[in-house]
Amino acid sequence: MSYSISASSSNVGRPAGERLRGLFTGLNVGQFGSLISLIVFLGIWEAAVRTGLLPQVLVPPPSSVVPTFLREQSHGMWSQNVIASLRHYALGVMIGSVLGISLGVASGFWPIVQKSQEGVARLLRPIPPIAWIPFAIIWFGVTEAAAAFIIGIGVFWFNYFASYTAVKGVDKSYIELANAFSQGGFFNRLTKIILPGAAPGIFSGLRAGLGMGWVTVLAAELFGIPGIGQRMMEAGGLLATDVVVLYMVTIAALYSLCDITITFISKSVLQWQE
Repeated sequence: MSYSISASSSNVGRPAGERLRGLFTGLNVGQFGSLISLIVFLGIWEAAVRTGLLPQVLVPPPSSVVPTFLREQSHGMWSQNVIASLRHYALGVMIGSVLGISLGVASGFWPIVQKSQEGVARLLRPIPPIAWIPFAIIWFGVTEAAAAFIIGIGVFWFNYFASYTAVKGVDKSYIELANAFSQGGFFNRLTKIILPGAAPGIFSGLRAGLGMGWVTVLAAELFGIPGIGQRMMEAGGLLATDVVVLYMVTIAALYSLCDITITFISKSVLQWQE
C-alpha cells in the first residue's frame, strides 16, 4: 500500500509529457500500424458510401458485413459454405505441400533427381492452376476431389521451389564437417544438416502455399463445387454485393488465421535460430 501511494505521489510530481511517454514505454507502434491503416481504410470506405460518392447498390459499406453475416448464418449458408471450402482446401494444401516439399528436398539433395525432372518442371510451372479445370472435371468429375486437385497444383509449386532453393542453400561445409566426424551417412546428413538448415526456407514455402491455396479455392469452385467461391458467384449474379463482400472478408479472416498458425509453428520449431 505504501508503495502504491509513493508511486502515485511520484507520478504527480512528474511533468505531464514525461508521464504520457511513460504510458507508452515498451509499446511497439509498428504492431498497431496495420490495425490503424485498416481502420482508416474502412472509415474512408464507409464515408464514401454514406456520402454518395460510391453507389451503395454496387459498393456496400463495411457496416453491412455484420447484418449480412447474421442473415446468411440464420439460413445456415455461411457455415455450410465455409466448411465445404475448408474441406477441399485442407486436402489440396496437404497434398500439394507434402509432394512439393518431398520432391523439392529430393531435387536439392540428389542432383540426379533434379536433372530427371528439370525439363518437366520448366514445362508445367508456367501453367496456371485454373487451366487444369477441364482436366479436373474429366478426371474427377464435379467433385471435391477435383477442387483439391486444382488447389494442390497451385500449392505444389510454391513448396517445391522453396524447398529446392532452401536445400541448395545449405552450407556445404557442414556436410564436410559431418564427414570428418563420421556422421556423413545419408540419414544423419538429412536429419541433422539438410532439413534443419533448410527449415526456414521450407516454412516460407508453406506460408506462401497457404495463401495461394485460398486464391485457388475460388478458381476451383467456379465450376460448381459447393463452397465460398460458388456462393460468391451466385451472389454476384444477383447483384447481392453485400454477400460478396461478406465472403471476401471471410476469406481474408481464414487466410489470416492460417498465416498466424503457420507463423507460430515455424517460430516454435526454429527456436534454435534465436
